[in-house]
Amino acid sequence: MELRTAARLGTPVSVLGYGMWGLAGWKDTDYAEVERALDEAAASGVTFFDTAFAYGDGKSERVLGNLVRRRGERLFTASKIPPKNRVWPAPARATLEECFPADHIREYTERTLTNLGLPRVDLMQFHVWQDAWAGDERWQNAVTGLKRDGLVGAIGISLNRWEPWNGLAAIRTGFVDAVQVVYNIFDQSPEDELFPVCRERGVAIIARVPFDEGSLAGQLTRDRVFPEGDFRRSYFNPENTAATMDRIERLERAVPAGMSLPEMALRFVISNPDVTTVIPGMRRVTSVRGNLGAERAGALDPTLMRILRAHRWDRTPAQKAD
Repeated sequence: MELRTAARLGTPVSVLGYGMWGLAGWKDTDYAEVERALDEAAASGVTFFDTAFAYGDGKSERVLGNLVRRRGERLFTASKIPPKNRVWPAPARATLEECFPADHIREYTERTLTNLGLPRVDLMQFHVWQDAWAGDERWQNAVTGLKRDGLVGAIGISLNRWEPWNGLAAIRTGFVDAVQVVYNIFDQSPEDELFPVCRERGVAIIARVPFDEGSLAGQLTRDRVFPEGDFRRSYFNPENTAATMDRIERLERAVPAGMSLPEMALRFVISNPDVTTVIPGMRRVTSVRGNLGAERAGALDPTLMRILRAHRWDRTPAQKAD
């Protein structure tokens, strides 16, 4: 397994990480299979595991804590503080006090540690972010205190979908060690400004949603309807499904012989040296093995990368009412 790091993160982590969102609350989750998938990933060299308090109100964090104790080896733990108002993503005019007052930052870090059963979490992230908060000393003092007390090793922010620019000011404060952002064949805009700033500042880049919620993994069809309670039911509404499938059908023509669409999609992300780790969801052993195979295959051919650049899809998030 290739290991990568960034100056502010310090600790090398596996370029293939493990996203743990799907481990809590999804209707078709087989938790015995999840444990097998987690163990297979850790045994195969995956060291970066990303969870959040909001994933099942601590359930996913408890699963990660159990993995750390079960494996008896050094794994890199990352979690996220939920916004106090429980609104995802943060509305443009949301205030820091509504989302992350200082006592809330401390309380939920301590709750995460209780769920993990660990004295320290390697990376604690703000689960939503607005750059209007960047210069506010209240969150800065809060995270400084968490580091001083040995509760966290590093601080990160998780950026809103399709808003990679909405974290640049926070990174420039010097308080941010890692940034989590949507990055895949369709969503290439983080390369424009975010990646260069992170590279300059030594900030780790955690790439999430490498498969565009499943479309780049071949899980979407024009008539598929996801079950109630599944996030993808709202994400892949009729309009987005049609537009996505148009692009998937064009993209499939670029898949080389002997390579699958999911492999190409994951290798696209890994091919960018600015990416510290990529965190696909892997609830099944077969998914773990497929992603491990893609990681071992390494970077894509530069010619194919140039072809994939043409499949960039710039999108703007719908504005939430404040």
